[in-house]
Amino acid sequence: MKKRPSDQQSSSPARNERPDPLAYEDERFLESDDGRPLRILSEYLRPLGVFRRRKVHDTIVFFGSARIAETGPFSEYYADARELSRLVTEWSAGLPSPAHRSIVCTGGGPGVMEAANRGARDAGGRSIGLNIGLPHEQRPNEFISDGLSFEFRYFFMRKLWFAYLARAAVVFPGGFGTMDELFEVLTLSQTGKIHPPLATLLYGTRYWNEIIDFDALARHGMIDEDDLKLLHFVDSPAEALAVLRRLLRPQDEPEEGPALARSVTPEDATEARPPEKDQS
Repeated sequence: MKKRPSDQQSSSPARNERPDPLAYEDERFLESDDGRPLRILSEYLRPLGVFRRRKVHDTIVFFGSARIAETGPFSEYYADARELSRLVTEWSAGLPSPAHRSIVCTGGGPGVMEAANRGARDAGGRSIGLNIGLPHEQRPNEFISDGLSFEFRYFFMRKLWFAYLARAAVVFPGGFGTMDELFEVLTLSQTGKIHPPLATLLYGTRYWNEIIDFDALARHGMIDEDDLKLLHFVDSPAEALAVLRRLLRPQDEPEEGPALARSVTPEDATEARPPEKDQS
């Protein structure tokens, strides 16, 4: 008995179905729990490639509150962050070797972050913004250099890039986020994950002494007395620049001709760092 044409059609495989997308083009997969390792890896590899191509070797990171505006309460910190960033950028640009020049890096948002990016632009230099996607959207500020603005999904990947190329951190007054970033770099330095320890400046002695009693931590035995040496309190752009020049100068370099040493990187990330020949 012959099959009817309709029976023959229903038993044959469909030939016009669209194939499944390639895994790296499948948005549902990339946004799923299974795709999380790829999302994390992309937030490492993309900045790494950009920094290689743009010859970014070292950074000086500015932390501070997004709530400090150019006018209003604490506006003096906005002005000081802008001025210090300008001074740092001008100083770094004057170093004899391009491989030793540090670029200002911030969290990419408003407030102190904006001020630091703005100061670098005032000096005609480049600066980096490492922004983070938040429920209450934090948009990148307009003063970040073209091609050096990054958007992160994961706080821990953003913090890796804060520390990965950092030579120093200047911490202005701030809240939970700023303190999280401060204690991250202090812990990395204290435990030797960054070696030599990251030069860490606390800007605004009165503010920081009121907010955190570091001496009490040592007095109660929660940290060593030597750990207090990781902190350098400063109160003006000129003072901060002088401390940075002293701390970042190699031991055999005279004060009249400071030069930055090679990049400070977390020991855990040493193998993934760009080869030396790619950084020249």
